Amino acid sequence: MPLRPREAAVRLGISYPTLKKWIYSRKLRTVTTPGGHHRIPEAELERFIPKAEVKKGPQGRRDFRRISGRNQLIGRVTEIKVDGLIAQVKLSIAGQIITSIITADALAEMGLKKGDIAAALIKSTEVMIVRP
Repeated sequence: MPLRPREAAVRLGISYPTLKKWIYSRKLRTVTTPGGHHRIPEAELERFIPKAEVKKGPQGRRDFRRISGRNQLIGRVTEIKVDGLIAQVKLSIAGQIITSIITADALAEMGLKKGDIAAALIKSTEVMIVRP
């Protein structure tokens, strides 16, 4: 479902006036409602998240950080909530939102803020498939 401009600005971590400039300069493509309002498709927002570089050989994946984990999903921080010792961080990755709970200290150490590029590292021994 396409987003309203204010929602898209929050997802991208930019101001609403900047997003409107991008719309009017055609840097950001929109669809128009019958009432003439701009809506931004999720796929259009994904153009602004850096893609992994594809290389051949052992460096076949982008080293977001030099670690052994292979399941690194790169996205943009869309929301951060801090409550005492805990921080909730939401990343937008390929139109999906992934939420991670980390310590507030870890958040401060990384210096993460809304709009930053970050990676979700998936570390698990099982993957389950659920049919809707």
